[in-house]
Amino acid sequence: MVSLETLLDEMVDRAALARWPDPPYTCRQASSYDRATVAPDRPGWFANMDRSFFIRQEPRDGQTEYVLMDVEGPGAVVRFWATWHGPGGKNFSNGKLRFYLDGAPSPAIEGAISEILDGGGLVEGPLSQGVSPRTPYEQRGHNLYLPIPYAKRCKITYTTDAPIDPGAHKGEALYYQINYRSYPPGTPVRTFDRGQLEALRAKLDSVQRRLLASGVQPQPDWQVHQASGPLLPGETRVLELKQPGAIRQLTLQLEAEDPEQALRSTILEIEFDGRRTVWCPVGEFFGRGYRSAPHRTWYTEVTPAGEMSCFWVMPCQQSAVLRLRNLRRQNIQVRQFRVVTSPWSWDDRSMYFHATWHQLTKAPSFRAGATQPGEGAYDVNFVTIQGRGVYAGDTLTVFNGTDAWWGEGDEKIYVDGETFPSHIGTGTEDYYGYAWCRPEFFEAPFHAQPIGEGNFHPGLTVNSRYRSLDAIPFQRSLRFDMELWHWRKTRLNYAPTTFWYARPGARWNIEPDPTTAALPVARQRTDVVEIVRVPGALEGEELRLLGKTGGETEVQIIDGIGWSNDAQLWWKFGKPGDQLVLEFPVASAGRHEVLAGLTKAPDYARVRLEIAGKPAGEFDRYHPGVAHDLLSLGIHELAAGSQTLTITLVGHHPKAEPKGMFGLDYLKLVPQQP
Repeated sequence: MVSLETLLDEMVDRAALARWPDPPYTCRQASSYDRATVAPDRPGWFANMDRSFFIRQEPRDGQTEYVLMDVEGPGAVVRFWATWHGPGGKNFSNGKLRFYLDGAPSPAIEGAISEILDGGGLVEGPLSQGVSPRTPYEQRGHNLYLPIPYAKRCKITYTTDAPIDPGAHKGEALYYQINYRSYPPGTPVRTFDRGQLEALRAKLDSVQRRLLASGVQPQPDWQVHQASGPLLPGETRVLELKQPGAIRQLTLQLEAEDPEQALRSTILEIEFDGRRTVWCPVGEFFGRGYRSAPHRTWYTEVTPAGEMSCFWVMPCQQSAVLRLRNLRRQNIQVRQFRVVTSPWSWDDRSMYFHATWHQLTKAPSFRAGATQPGEGAYDVNFVTIQGRGVYAGDTLTVFNGTDAWWGEGDEKIYVDGETFPSHIGTGTEDYYGYAWCRPEFFEAPFHAQPIGEGNFHPGLTVNSRYRSLDAIPFQRSLRFDMELWHWRKTRLNYAPTTFWYARPGARWNIEPDPTTAALPVARQRTDVVEIVRVPGALEGEELRLLGKTGGETEVQIIDGIGWSNDAQLWWKFGKPGDQLVLEFPVASAGRHEVLAGLTKAPDYARVRLEIAGKPAGEFDRYHPGVAHDLLSLGIHELAAGSQTLTITLVGHHPKAEPKGMFGLDYLKLVPQQP
């Protein structure tokens, strides 16, 4: 039977996430999202008045009850977030929440919203917690993680003495998100009542202490595996687990002359039973980005000494291989690389742990044609997964480029082929548990902001949300999008990391990207590099594409590498034998030395070049890090007008990731004396 007690036990059992849930459930969200959001091809898809929208209104004792949620069937409310402001933006506390369970005419829970969510009306923190506590009360995110199970139905309403304002800034505004589970019909559930809080007082106290303590409690049959030592540029350090079991704790501590760069450009890879499911910069894997304060959550911990630990349970059937890769040109000292494992009985519910990372580098906050804030918003795909599994959380690392808030956008999560997301939110900071884009540090078991300097100003922000009871199961697929909705036109680095479990055979769309992970990290506004064009350069990104037999091409814009115009023509995912043909202009006929600015990186290919149909050399562009150099393609007799550069992909270096990459920064023609 599902009950408050069993849900509390599940909350602090990290291994529960690594098995397909039993009993099964779906997780959905009720929220105050702007109801103008209807479909991607309809006006209003990025509508932003995400407050005071309700399911309906009902009369009660001369007042209006605003219905926030009304769901039939057995289930449980597993997360309730809200924030608010009153007329003129002032605080208010008279609004009341009511939870009607199983169709009862009287509420099982009733009280001021501020008391119920984080004022001790049900429990104390961390199950009931407001974040950013040094801010005015109305500017906090208010979170309730106490599970509220019900056997037949749950209706949640809100009443207030002030007028409700859906957008005119004159009345009371309520923003809310409610995550809830729905179990199959017939699932036995013991409905919540307040008496259970006293009866389970010892259990509640134990869970609260456990959530705050984090960490693991090793058992006699657990084992420790570790490695340490130097990690030189381009090197890999390997730790192999050659037996069935489950990782229970992973601890890493690095030293480097540039520790911020090391956190981004040192990559953690994990293979379970021969398949890589984790590829992530170590800083993001442990929830700290590449610079943040020490903090602790239920799944991660970063100490003042820089020791990073995670407590995801990661099972395997036969073996696991963990690798640390150094993508940059600096020496790193691995002080700790420590893994704690336990026995694990693999069964038909067991799932592999996954983590993906990617970054939109210097991403535009406004699309072409945007004329006002938000008009240029667009959806960023965090991850799309095919298979059966459970979504468990994410970390978002953002380097903001201007003095304005970057995170007005809402999450949109589609489960099992939904055409409209079953999770659609009210703002990025709301998804991560806080409110009003506040920059203050906070930490909690299931959400954290270890650094928020980039919320109002140029700088870095790191937000994490981890899931336990609000994890999202999917039978066939899951797609997670987040709107990128900024208040100003700028560019920013926007890097989501996702954490999830899946049964064997799952597929996903985010591939390893060592080129981007090896880029210099953004630090502060004064680090912005003036865009410089090499005199006389024929920019690769401006050359006409005559044809290609495979792969994809795009203009890649990144500063800090040394590219002319901070851009290159990027050819990716080509196969051996594929060709790319470009056209370049020749101003005057004669003999010219042709110079080429080319990129080299861990996933770049070996290529053969031809100028006007004549051989111009073969070049292996593999390199442990990301670099750029200027090469001679020889002296060629060229007629005036248009000539061709043909690139043929011929293979890969044995150490390269075979992703068929090639980057042309520019060509330059140097006339030769007759």
